Amino acid sequence: MPDARPVILFAAKTERWEQYSGPLRTALKDAGLGYATLTTEAAPEDVDYVVYAPNSGLTDFTPFTRLKAVLNLWAGVEDVTGNPTLKAPLARMVDDCLTEGMVEWVTGHVLRHHLGMDLYLDGQDGVWRAGTAPPLARDRTVAMLGLGVLGAACATMLASLNFRVLGWSRSRKDLPGVETEHGAEGLDRVLSRAEIVVLLLPDTPATESTLNARTLSLLPRGAVIVNPGRGRLIDDDALLAALDEGQVGHATLDVFRTEPLPPEHPYWAHPKVTVTPHIASETRAVSASRVIVENIRRGEAGEPFLNLVDRDAGY
Repeated sequence: MPDARPVILFAAKTERWEQYSGPLRTALKDAGLGYATLTTEAAPEDVDYVVYAPNSGLTDFTPFTRLKAVLNLWAGVEDVTGNPTLKAPLARMVDDCLTEGMVEWVTGHVLRHHLGMDLYLDGQDGVWRAGTAPPLARDRTVAMLGLGVLGAACATMLASLNFRVLGWSRSRKDLPGVETEHGAEGLDRVLSRAEIVVLLLPDTPATESTLNARTLSLLPRGAVIVNPGRGRLIDDDALLAALDEGQVGHATLDVFRTEPLPPEHPYWAHPKVTVTPHIASETRAVSASRVIVENIRRGEAGEPFLNLVDRDAGY
């Protein structure tokens, strides 16, 4: 056993410690790091790694003088990338189970809107609503805004179901089975054809209010918005206006600028909005712990960390 035991500070809310302490200890043992100290309290100058949730309350990393890495529990890092006190490498959560969960949520809601299921789920009133059928998937155009790990996986799944999938990202990306665009003009071209729009962009200054009054006006009338990405990707006032005017037919929203979504927010009562409580892809403790511990193993072995954040890009 090495003489120096790495100290791992778990900086997250109490309920997360209850979920993660067991899986993290198991993953450490499996990785040959069972001798490491895993704790929720430690002198900052003794800490080698911080397992971090941005809502933990820890914002000043200055005292952590021997910090090797901060390992984010979430896929989103927008609340920490701009922290000037954080000098150590920052790794975001990239977990196959997180991706799998997002694919399931996105696919479910795209199919729900494609098939018009709300008409039947809300219409249990004795009226036989026969005589209409949705187009086949091959005749429905879905736009995926964001082609990172999550967006690419969701776009690939939808394409496999025969949807016509358009993909957009800020820089050029190629994805088999998906018609890709990039840049400002590419976004306009994609939106002008999209009957269902899924947002899986990172939250950066460049992506804030990607859907706004101008871009929403480009959509075919009655298009559907599905947002499991980040709340700041949408201008809320513009979306509400587009819903009221019928330009947007429905919005299924899992993420919001303020969370939990305040009870008085107009989204709750709007007949064309579905609110889900940021559940599109919850981090699973067992698989996420293995991801975190792999980076700790790499740090102790002098190997490159995985999934490091580009501070300039913001993700």
